[in-house]
Amino acid sequence: MQVTETNLQFFAKQIRFYTLKELQVVGFGHYGGSLSIVEALAVLYGKHLTIDADDANNPDRDYFVLSKGHGGPALYATLFLKKFFSEETLYTLNQNGTTLPSHPDRNLTPGVEMTTGSLGQGISAAAGIAFGNKLDGRSNYTYAIVGDGELNEGQCWEAFQFAAHHKLDHFVVFIDENKKQLDGLTIDIINPFDFVEKMKAFGFAAERVDGSNVDAIDEAIQRAKKRSGQPTAIVLDTTKGQGVSYLEEKVDNHHIRPSMDDTNAINAALAELENALAGGENQ
Repeated sequence: MQVTETNLQFFAKQIRFYTLKELQVVGFGHYGGSLSIVEALAVLYGKHLTIDADDANNPDRDYFVLSKGHGGPALYATLFLKKFFSEETLYTLNQNGTTLPSHPDRNLTPGVEMTTGSLGQGISAAAGIAFGNKLDGRSNYTYAIVGDGELNEGQCWEAFQFAAHHKLDHFVVFIDENKKQLDGLTIDIINPFDFVEKMKAFGFAAERVDGSNVDAIDEAIQRAKKRSGQPTAIVLDTTKGQGVSYLEEKVDNHHIRPSMDDTNAINAALAELENALAGGENQ
């Protein structure tokens, strides 16, 4: 089946639905930063990543690293939909004995390429993966998502400089610019200035796109794949809690232990998504 924008929009709705549902089961979690990367995950896993749950260790596969590990619930929902594990497993998120810890762990979760959660380290690992594949003469791609708050870590910028120096043109970094971090607005904590200009200064090709628009993300990835000689940064203009208006407007939406009002709003969003999925196009 040819992947179209409609398919990707449907896939994004599926990811958002199951992300909310798994968090609802555990009763707390990182809602805001999980929801802001849903569309990016839909485009990557719905169209661009060359992966196969039945051949997960194929050396020619594409790699994905979620450097902002607290977005793990969205990645888990995506991996479930790509048949890396069962729906029953999905609902064990962050519970005793689970293979789905709060932050991704490559030793526990099928489909996870790198353990992340200690902010800054994932992007360094992703750059190393891309460099290793280049040394091995492979043509596969390495993709990574890094948070805008995470970019307070100096280690990220060392990794970017390394990637540009080694001309890692099969390395694509997404910056989830959702404008918030744990303690508040990124601009209030450490002004990030212009990520596009900063990434260009570090040797990347860089552009900003609407991070809620699957078509815009898809086109940006296609442009990245046509470049040679330098890595690409795609800055995603997103909203924390993206796709659920109540959570978008909630001030403290990084990690939520839902109140009764929160629960009612999340249940309403789940019902709306369920109706949309029931009447939508199946992939």
